[in-house]
Amino acid sequence: MANTFKSYTKASVTNSLTDVYTTPGATTTIVIGICLTNSTGSGTVNASVKVDKANGALGDVWLIRNVTLYDASSFTLADTGKIILETGDKLQVISDTPTSIDVITSVLEQS
Repeated sequence: MANTFKSYTKASVTNSLTDVYTTPGATTTIVIGICLTNSTGSGTVNASVKVDKANGALGDVWLIRNVTLYDASSFTLADTGKIILETGDKLQVISDTPTSIDVITSVLEQS
């Protein structure tokens, strides 16, 4: 089994759910951390992070709901225990303000 550390970014997340990461086929992923940054240059925004399970809406959960990010601030979700994503599962981010959040997520992919 191959273990590969990777990071994925998404700039200017908007006010609709945006896919930040999708677990590749024949892979299990361990989420190491997620960092959200207010990239607006002014003002306060609220962001949320969701796990969209590939097997249907019954398993979808919010990891963070409406965390407040002040101008140029960041929020890091790390050291939360192990968050396991299976093939096709997605990490999604949404903001209450268009093009306001930059995201980086670090993962360990096992294939």
